[in-house]
Order: sequence, then C-alpha cells, then structure tokens
Amino acid sequence: MNTALWIVTAVLAVGFTAGGLALIVLPRERYRALGANQHWVDDFGDGHLTAIGTIKLTGALGLILPAVTGVATVLSPIAACGLALFMSGAATTRMRRDEWAYMAGDIVFIAAFAFVAWGRFAVAPYGG
Repeated sequence: MNTALWIVTAVLAVGFTAGGLALIVLPRERYRALGANQHWVDDFGDGHLTAIGTIKLTGALGLILPAVTGVATVLSPIAACGLALFMSGAATTRMRRDEWAYMAGDIVFIAAFAFVAWGRFAVAPYGG
C-alpha cells in the first residue's frame, strides 16, 4: 500500500509542480494555448493566476517534502486535503463554464488526493 501511495503522490506532485510553474512563468496567452482545457484562465486576473500557480507549487512540495525528510510528516496528508479542496474550486469553475467533460478530470484529481490523504492519515502515516 505504501508503494501505491508513493506512486500516486509522486505523479500528483510532478504534475502540480509543472502546472504551477507553467502558471507562474508563462504569459496568459501562452498558457491558454496549451489546450482547450486551459481556457479557464480567461476568468481570472494575472494576480489570481500567479496565486493559483503558487498554491499548486506549494501543495506539490507539501505532498513530498515532509514525507521524504521525515519532519512534520502530518503535513503531507494535510497538503493532500488542501489540494483536494483546491480542485473542488477548479471543478466549480468548470461547472460554471459548462465544461463538464473537463470537470471529470478535476474529480479524478479530487479522488487521487483523497486517496493520498486517507492513506497517509490511516494506512501508512509515516511516509517511509
């Protein structure tokens, strides 16, 4: 079980690191051009996009660093809970924009973060 948790956590962390960095570094037009599923950026200002990117990046680091270092390991499942809530906001944006197919991806992320949080809180709490 611990191996599955690490695999899911690593995939989520890599994805959210890349997504967060892209939001912070790329101009809006370039980010929007990454795909039709990125047109949600039209609903937010530049400061909001930077904040969203920072949340993604911080959350990704929170998933990995506490468990790897063994310091304050309870922060890893808390980061997973926070990112699940964050993705519920993303799903709400998709719902508001009538992007139902893209919202399915957000729900998968919510489930993956819930799995990591459950696993780290209840099954393999020390991340080792």
